[in-house]
Amino acid sequence: MNRKPEVQSPDRRGEILEVAAQLFAERGYRGTSIRDIADRVGMLPGSLYYHITSKEALFVEIHDKAIDAAAHRVLKAMEPFSDPWKRLEAACGEMLDLQLSPDHVTLPIMNNLHAVPDDVREALVRKRDDYEMIFRRIVDDLPLPDEIDRSVYRILLLKILNTAESWYREGRLSRKEITAQIVAIFRH
Repeated sequence: MNRKPEVQSPDRRGEILEVAAQLFAERGYRGTSIRDIADRVGMLPGSLYYHITSKEALFVEIHDKAIDAAAHRVLKAMEPFSDPWKRLEAACGEMLDLQLSPDHVTLPIMNNLHAVPDDVREALVRKRDDYEMIFRRIVDDLPLPDEIDRSVYRILLLKILNTAESWYREGRLSRKEITAQIVAIFRH
């Protein structure tokens, strides 16, 4: 393999994070080694440790940045709306777009939860809980009948959105129409 000559630059760490995120998204946590990351950025594996502390810490950092980016997009999409149903629709639409974007690494990174060591999983779950708080607040604001358990409602909603890549197919309905259908179903 032809290696690029090692050059120190302020963008080097950013490049490493980007490449590692792509590899984790493509191959998963277990399928990505430090050597893979180093090869892709043109470094020796030992030199990579100048920029990172460990594969685990690198994965947590990338996961947290991906969750933060997703949260930012969802909150920004909801911003113009005060009506709780419109806020739900905006959040669902943005989450659907995140799930279905072929070049966005957020969700493949988030879906590696079971492949990581236990201590890493705990850090990932804490961050994911923070993200889910957005949807907890949305659901808490909805005028739902008393017999609807808001936790079950939120879990079902997130399950549908988090698995969109497995059931969505381009064609009959647009993403916006599917989002409207999801909200209509959850509203009734």
